[in-house]
Amino acid sequence: MRSLMSAAPPVEIRIPCGSAWLPGDLTVPVEFIGLVVFADAGPDGRHNACSRRIAHRLHDAGIATLLFNPLTATEAEAEGHRDPHRPDVALLTRRLELATAWAAARADVRGMPLGFLAKGAGSAAALIAAAQLGPRVSAIVAHSGRPELAGAAALGSVSAPTLLIGGHEDPSGLARLERVLDLLGGVKRLAVVPRAGTHLDHGEPLEQVGDLAAAWFSRHLLRTEQLA
Repeated sequence: MRSLMSAAPPVEIRIPCGSAWLPGDLTVPVEFIGLVVFADAGPDGRHNACSRRIAHRLHDAGIATLLFNPLTATEAEAEGHRDPHRPDVALLTRRLELATAWAAARADVRGMPLGFLAKGAGSAAALIAAAQLGPRVSAIVAHSGRPELAGAAALGSVSAPTLLIGGHEDPSGLARLERVLDLLGGVKRLAVVPRAGTHLDHGEPLEQVGDLAAAWFSRHLLRTEQLA
């Protein structure tokens, strides 16, 4: 049964990024167990309908969320001309680390356990960032993504409990996820959504992703490590 935690309206925030800003939305329930930063490779991640739907599910479970745009306006324009099969994972990783550092300095979420919710190329960025941040990251959920782009070295260095989610009707995608699972360190699990293909961003598959993510973070966002 879903809990009905009370969440304040999202607060529009700006994360400093050199001479520019990365806009985002921070939502903090009245009582919450940790903060999940969304790693969405899209240029307008804060407004992505799929991510916002999952964020609402996390709010119901008493989990704060940070959705932000990982690219500046100039970078987003350049990204539109980039080969979609060759995303700039290194840039996305740096931006996720930047958002994490910003959250560490904010009074209303400082000291709370941290998780990453990733999709697309953001899945690789989240795993690389988690490998670099070590015990500061308490849990990761990745869906509809390319986590193998993180590389074997980073995957083997991930210590945070990691949930990978794939669709039953996407055998090639599941094969990639199984290879990633073999390389990951620590607690790990592959969840398969029935009657779903490559994309899990609508309808019942999206609802299941939200439920799986809420359960994983509720279990693993523990206070043993702090966002600091």
